[in-house]
Amino acid sequence: MHILEAEGLTLRFGGIRALADVAVAVPKGGITAIIGPNGAGKTSLFNAISGFYRPERGTLRFDGADITRVPAHARAALGLARTFQNVSLFRGMTVLDNIKLGGHNRLRAGALGALWYLGRAAAEEARLRAEIEREVIDFLEIDHIRDLPIDALAYGLQKRVELARALAMQPKVLMLDEPVAGMNREETEDMARFILDVQEERGITVMLVEHDMGLVMDISSHVVVLNFGQVIASGTPAEVRRNPAVIAAYLGERAARRRVA
Repeated sequence: MHILEAEGLTLRFGGIRALADVAVAVPKGGITAIIGPNGAGKTSLFNAISGFYRPERGTLRFDGADITRVPAHARAALGLARTFQNVSLFRGMTVLDNIKLGGHNRLRAGALGALWYLGRAAAEEARLRAEIEREVIDFLEIDHIRDLPIDALAYGLQKRVELARALAMQPKVLMLDEPVAGMNREETEDMARFILDVQEERGITVMLVEHDMGLVMDISSHVVVLNFGQVIASGTPAEVRRNPAVIAAYLGERAARRRVA
């Protein structure tokens, strides 16, 4: 059963073809990795799925509904949450305040109540904070930094806070764009453990773009390979690892022929 299906996605920037008739089916409840060489179209695919880019052609279905023309904020409300390749947190705000922003799409208080912070708005805010502390902060083991400003955190912790903000949205699909980029070995192992826990304990479908092939092969159940904006392979990590087209994309045609031979 697929929770997300893209068919025929085509995206151009001037004369540059970022995506060319891309078809991707994401199994529900698993971890799907999108891999490929630099410039293959991985982040462009993420941006098309999350609504930041509008493809010139193609359709996108999420949880059985056509969301091709649904704007980005509405896709987030439906259950598509993502992190970014570069940390996108609000400087000058605390860890807790940054995480709470992820849950504000679920608040229902009217503008007047929110403006004066009265009644329903105050009660909703209190419930949201309690829920985040219980379900997100404890889960990601960041209680010790909850009141610190983002600027005071090491890079690896900032990436974890960004993951926490996405989880505060209570997503059905969590899209992680290079979640371990720039991390040391210990930070990478911690992030891998949290990603697995998100999928196994909470049943959230995970999509990730990542260059760390060790991480991809260790935690993914399904892998899609892009090259020059096209899907060249998909399958289990073992199947993709042996695929000659994938080997050629990463190592070059001659190296691929020697390896296959």
